[in-house]
Amino acid sequence: MRKHIVITSIFPPTEAVGAFSRMSDCRLVVVGDRKTPLDWHCENVTFLSIGKQGSMGTRLHEVLPYDHYSRKMFGYLHAIRENATCIIDTDDDNIPKEHWGFPSFDGTYDFIPGGKGFINIYQSYCDQKIWPRGLPLSLVNRQFNLDNEIVSRRCEVGIWQGLADENPDVDAVYRLTSDAPCVFRDRAPLVLGQDTVSPFNTQNTMVRKELFPLLYLPTFVTFRFTDILRGLVAQPIMWRSGYHVGFIGATVVQRRNFHDYFKDFISEIPMYQHCARVVDLVGGAIRANCSVTDNLAIAYEALHKAGIVEERELRVLDAWLQDIRESSP
Repeated sequence: MRKHIVITSIFPPTEAVGAFSRMSDCRLVVVGDRKTPLDWHCENVTFLSIGKQGSMGTRLHEVLPYDHYSRKMFGYLHAIRENATCIIDTDDDNIPKEHWGFPSFDGTYDFIPGGKGFINIYQSYCDQKIWPRGLPLSLVNRQFNLDNEIVSRRCEVGIWQGLADENPDVDAVYRLTSDAPCVFRDRAPLVLGQDTVSPFNTQNTMVRKELFPLLYLPTFVTFRFTDILRGLVAQPIMWRSGYHVGFIGATVVQRRNFHDYFKDFISEIPMYQHCARVVDLVGGAIRANCSVTDNLAIAYEALHKAGIVEERELRVLDAWLQDIRESSP
């Protein structure tokens, strides 16, 4: 596989960036923003400064705001132009463990049957009361007993999500009420069946080439909703195309950059309000005979009609989809 890792950063090269840059089987792309040091440099890294982003000749350059996480999409487009067969999302505060990596997209894996709606995948990796960011708050006290229903099955995985030790991806409610660190136990990869849903993020995530359009990062929702909304939109579209989302144990340690937890909470309010609806809205709108790209556009039209995204989100999405078409070799 031609693997590209994409990170966005406003800091000088971090420990995590240095570790990923030394991986001989991956190409690392770091996307800067206006706060990124002008002299940013790291060996074996393609650095996309603001200037380089502008010279890529994309439609996204005309519509994306500065100082925004969605500028990471320039890194995705660069990887696509370099004929990547998979793109790995991570962050500059996620330090890879020695065994960092992902399973094959196609294989026989432990499989959680479909039709369960939202589940708390963290319960299969630890006994601690903890839940992933994006799980509806009405479910945080539920015990799902997922291990009792696991079967072995041949799967086509579209997206792998790796967990993170110490400071995993949780919401501000968890941070404000507990904030206990978490170290997940090792276990075999888990793949989710159709209509069994778990939020996933952009922190340690590998996406196969056929699903590159689903890398789209919603631009005009709050920062803490952006990647969660992306993952919830992606899952029904993946099911229509015969793909599943899979999870693996912690292969990174997150040494989290400073966060104001109350500001995170405010940023997450739309997530708490809408995440339970998104999968149903998207699933009810998309069509079995449509491509991934067409279904993504249909999905956002449905979200706009429901008042979850703004009209200007559709313009950014259209720019992304045109850039994807023109960037593919």
